[in-house]
Amino acid sequence: MAKQILVVDDEKTIADTLAAIVRHAGYEANAFYDARSALARVDSCTPDLVISDVGMPGMNGVDMAVLIRERYPECKVLLFSGQAATLNMLEKAGRRGYNFQLLAKPIHPTDLLAKVTSLRHESEGIA
Repeated sequence: MAKQILVVDDEKTIADTLAAIVRHAGYEANAFYDARSALARVDSCTPDLVISDVGMPGMNGVDMAVLIRERYPECKVLLFSGQAATLNMLEKAGRRGYNFQLLAKPIHPTDLLAKVTSLRHESEGIA
């Protein structure tokens, strides 16, 4: 199991709900409401996985994900969004060599947990 998962969304209710879903499945999860505070936590205690909304004020989730991967390549990042403009941001990051998986909002808890499990198995080398 992932030791630490950070959930980042500027909508407090969404961040708290997703973190609760992940905790209920047996993971350690913390909610953050902006990219800067999440990055500060990543720098002090690198998580196994960051689950983040893309469209946030200040720093968007894609830019945050790129910074995390530059600093901590072993940290997995799963992005979610309800905005069509997200694809442009992901393509731009992809041209820089950063490819991220994207879930569409609203996220069904079963889909979220399936993706978290898949990423965990991938990082542990489980087929």
